[in-house]
Amino acid sequence: MDVQLDQPGQESNGDLRSQIRRALKAIHDGRSSNSLRQEASEYLEQVKSGDEAPYHGYSLAADKSESDVVRHYGLSCLDTAVRHRWADYSAEQNLALRNWELSLAQDVADQDPYFIRTKIALIWVEIAKRSWALDWMNMDEQLVHLWEGSLASKEFVLTILEVLSEDVFGHEDATAGLRGTDLNRACVEIVTPMHVLVEHFPTRDTSMNVRYGDQGWLSRMGDLLAYCVTTDGNPEARQACAVKILSTLRSLTSWVIPKSISSANLVTRLSQYEDFKELVGPMYSHDTVQLFQQLYEWSRVDATDIDEEKYLLSKKLSEMIYNLGRLLEERPGLVYVESSLDSFFGLLINIAKNNSLQVSITALHVWVKILGSQKLMASASVAPRVPELLEICSQRVIKYEALPEDSSNPSVIFLNEDLDTMPERHAFLGNYARFCKTIVERIVLQQPADALYHILGQAEQAISQLYDGEPAFSVQSYSKTSVPFLRLDGHCCVIEAALKGSVGWLTGQAGTDVGHEQVTMLQNLKVWCERILALNFEDPLVKERVVQLAVGFATGPLKKDARFAFRVFEYILDTKFFDDPNFPAYSDAVKDLQNLCIHELQRLAMKFPDYLITIFDEVEFRVNQVSRSIAQDDHTLTRYSSILFIITHRATSVDPQPRQERLQNFVQPLIAQWQSDELTNSLATFDSFCELLGCGGIQQYVSQKALHKLPDWSAQPLDDEGKGLQAQMQHALERLPLRATKTFLNVSVEKLEQKSTPHQMACELWGKALPLILPNLLRLISQAHAFHEPANWKGLPLELSGTVQRILTDRFWQVGISKGSRDDFYAKVGDTKHTVEGLASTIRATIRAVRETGYKLLFYMSLLGEHFYSHKWLPQPLSEALFADAYALSTHQMAILVETIRPVIENCPVASRSHFLPPILAPLFEQLDRKASAEWDKLEQRGKGSEERASLDDEMRDESILRTLTYTSVMLVVSLLDPERPNPPEPQTVNGAPHNGLPNVEHGNVRAFILATPEILKPVILFCTHAILMRDTRSCSFITRVLGSLVPEFETTGQIDTEVREYLSTEVLKACITSLHDPYFVDLQKDLAQLIANILITYTPRTDTPKQILLSLPSMPADKVDRAVENLYKAHQNMRKQRAIVLDLLESLRGVSVSEQGKIARTDPKKVRSAIQERYMTVDMQEEGMKKEPSPDLSGVADMFGQP
Repeated sequence: MDVQLDQPGQESNGDLRSQIRRALKAIHDGRSSNSLRQEASEYLEQVKSGDEAPYHGYSLAADKSESDVVRHYGLSCLDTAVRHRWADYSAEQNLALRNWELSLAQDVADQDPYFIRTKIALIWVEIAKRSWALDWMNMDEQLVHLWEGSLASKEFVLTILEVLSEDVFGHEDATAGLRGTDLNRACVEIVTPMHVLVEHFPTRDTSMNVRYGDQGWLSRMGDLLAYCVTTDGNPEARQACAVKILSTLRSLTSWVIPKSISSANLVTRLSQYEDFKELVGPMYSHDTVQLFQQLYEWSRVDATDIDEEKYLLSKKLSEMIYNLGRLLEERPGLVYVESSLDSFFGLLINIAKNNSLQVSITALHVWVKILGSQKLMASASVAPRVPELLEICSQRVIKYEALPEDSSNPSVIFLNEDLDTMPERHAFLGNYARFCKTIVERIVLQQPADALYHILGQAEQAISQLYDGEPAFSVQSYSKTSVPFLRLDGHCCVIEAALKGSVGWLTGQAGTDVGHEQVTMLQNLKVWCERILALNFEDPLVKERVVQLAVGFATGPLKKDARFAFRVFEYILDTKFFDDPNFPAYSDAVKDLQNLCIHELQRLAMKFPDYLITIFDEVEFRVNQVSRSIAQDDHTLTRYSSILFIITHRATSVDPQPRQERLQNFVQPLIAQWQSDELTNSLATFDSFCELLGCGGIQQYVSQKALHKLPDWSAQPLDDEGKGLQAQMQHALERLPLRATKTFLNVSVEKLEQKSTPHQMACELWGKALPLILPNLLRLISQAHAFHEPANWKGLPLELSGTVQRILTDRFWQVGISKGSRDDFYAKVGDTKHTVEGLASTIRATIRAVRETGYKLLFYMSLLGEHFYSHKWLPQPLSEALFADAYALSTHQMAILVETIRPVIENCPVASRSHFLPPILAPLFEQLDRKASAEWDKLEQRGKGSEERASLDDEMRDESILRTLTYTSVMLVVSLLDPERPNPPEPQTVNGAPHNGLPNVEHGNVRAFILATPEILKPVILFCTHAILMRDTRSCSFITRVLGSLVPEFETTGQIDTEVREYLSTEVLKACITSLHDPYFVDLQKDLAQLIANILITYTPRTDTPKQILLSLPSMPADKVDRAVENLYKAHQNMRKQRAIVLDLLESLRGVSVSEQGKIARTDPKKVRSAIQERYMTVDMQEEGMKKEPSPDLSGVADMFGQP
């Protein structure tokens, strides 16, 4: 397609129109090349920026013979002139713009597209924010004259009033904010009936003569609403107008004088109960519900042949029924007779049965509300629906995400149609399952006996028919997502929800005279569980769910029956499945079951220690017997021993001295291992550390086998030498005391309150051991970090450093980004076990186990309080171990380090801050700043194409991980500098001696300590400054608030205050301006503007630096800066106006969103979702799975500040 465009200004008006048409056609024509589109866009932007642009824009917009695209472009020319050049125009030019806008408004007709009418209304509002009540005094009169026209004109006026209300009172609009109270007063003046104004403000200033007539807009809207509701003819237009009135009223009622609402008869027209009942009540009548039922049946579609229009109607109808159900829950009196309620509940059941979960979820949500309403639960129409409702929930809690995408299950087919991304699917299915479980829980809470009988009966029947219609169980074809397992898992979820409801009922009945009913119910639960425990299951995952369920019974409604708990305890001990490594999926399931069994035994030991201690000899014999027969490694033996440790530690009826001696017997061998000379010598150098972990031959193997020349490691089988290296590493890791110490430390402090007897025993047990464990523990962590530094791999040539990075790059599954399911990922990892990639995975796993187990041990030690923190020698070696080589860690590994070390920092007692925190926090934030800044720079360069592009999946993964690191680091800053954060509890003793405090202790919160400690404060603020520029909106939002709270802290004239104040006035201010310029941060401009305003208001009286930074910006005159600062002083208590002043000052620099650029966004109508649908897919994940926006060209931003 060949289009030649002249330069603007070289053509006549007719030629200009022709050029504009051709340019727009080039942009919207799918056959146009990218270069042609770019040329056309540049041409149109030049026209828009020309002096004659407003006139050309008006001419195009007013000519209805032009296409809608051309007219919209003309309106965008007018909009640009009003938004960006209004202040530069003369009074005559502004008047001409206003008259053109009035002419366009008077010509609005029903035939005009909605987006054209809306654009004209938006331009009206932009003009009003700049000149109404200044030199445009008759706007209200002109609106009234427009109101006297057609329904389209009335809707046009309503749009103006709604948008004006939102911009003046709701949104953070800079232009409206600059006008301050003038626009507020003018809005109140024209909306409120005159007599209400006179009554409420008898002495008000009447010099602002902006209103026309005495009626006011609330009264006019009330009259129009009455007309729309009561008048016959043209129902669609009247309905649309009524909806628009309600939308406008919703905005206005947030700020209008309350009496004006009743004065305008809006209360009687909208909210009066009887009238409302007469209006809405018939919607619940039997005949109306039958019509809804017929419409619903007609709109149902088959998953294999989806009629899009019918399916869309089905969704909309289900949403309407949801709104009726929500209203019914709020006002049960709307239904006249019980039979109507029965019909409505029947419709809800039918919708809940729909194979489309997106249609069904609204009905389930309504049932959640109904079951939470005492009035509706008292209805006789609810009880008959309970069995069907329980049946639906039992069938729908299946893990749909575990079913294959090509499944013939109708619900899966609908899910594939409705949801594009995995994050949406996970969030939606999570909400769906939550509604199902809540329904079950609330039914049991209200009708425990009948509901439990039904639920347990159905589950028992399902268990007895687990493999009906399915192949018999086979180890050879084992699958973790088999249909029998998914069926059982669904029933177990329902039973667990029912148990939760039964516990709620038992708690609520405490003290009431229902003893027989309680005893009967508990006995029935016990008998049912005993029957299930007597069954035999071949599938280890099925057995795992049965074990979890049995523990749920024992720790839930049957928690007072310790004998039953011991019956479950024995059942778990007797659970034995023999591993078969020839079938990896089955083998993994067996291992998962063994791990789960030990975990559940630990739970029971924590819940029932006083009973188990009475039969300790029997328990000890059985545990030791099972561990010897099952455990294949020392770690499993240790975990079994921890069960006996828990019973001894947590039981209250044991004499202190024998107890302490017995506990010492558990941990003393571990302490001896940590003190061994062999371990100390092995940690002395990097090479000896590698030998310790069985990695000593890795460098030679990598070099000899030329692994760097192999493109696909997962396709290269591992030779015997490589398999030997794998075995060495696995065996070496087992010999370290890391995991055993983690197990015993964990159970020593888990879920214990400070100063409780078990916690004090843990402190006594471990307090003296920590100085013996920590030196070698820190050396282990240090060497594990050093392993990630290629320079330490001295046995490899420098050119193979990339191979080191490849070996140490973690593989992990990420929701919404990784291809396939989590199970697919782990299956793929298992398939590569005996390949070169499997060897690399073993290396990573070994180092990761050392590194992360070390972190966990530090966390558990921190829970011992001053027994850990009071050691004066500890902070410096701890800091060196954690941070000396931290930069070599990957982004993902660094995020884990921050997340696990954060509680160690937060748990620091007040008395230990002065010696513990500075050596830890200063290097931590230095490393975080270095790592995060470098990774964001690398991502930026990749986006600009200056680096070799990785695959899209890799880019998305890397960006997502980097966002995680950034957000984790920022939340650490927030936790440290939160002014409301309380101090951790103070211990009464330290190492057995009374705690009398330490010198130079800051007794304020940790924020005050950091602000008074320059060696911490400086790296923290440096990191915060750079975080403002990191393209993560969540993180930037938090950081601007944190820095905003710090600004007032440095008003005084001390040396630290002066230094920090100057830094905030230069570097932080520059960072804010740079981000303000970046379109990526357009949604954070108010946060950035507020921080800039805080700096200017607080610091300009004490330093000229902020002004000098502003004056260094291009085209920034001194008088404009002075005027802005002066206005900021005047708006000292009005934060909204402060933001508006800053945004106005930096208007020429701030980034512009797509909507502000006047571009029409195109969306796939099939993917447009309602607010209700969006709410069911809410997920706390930023831009995961979305197409990455290209980085903006910020060239020249650094030049603003005179930098080279």
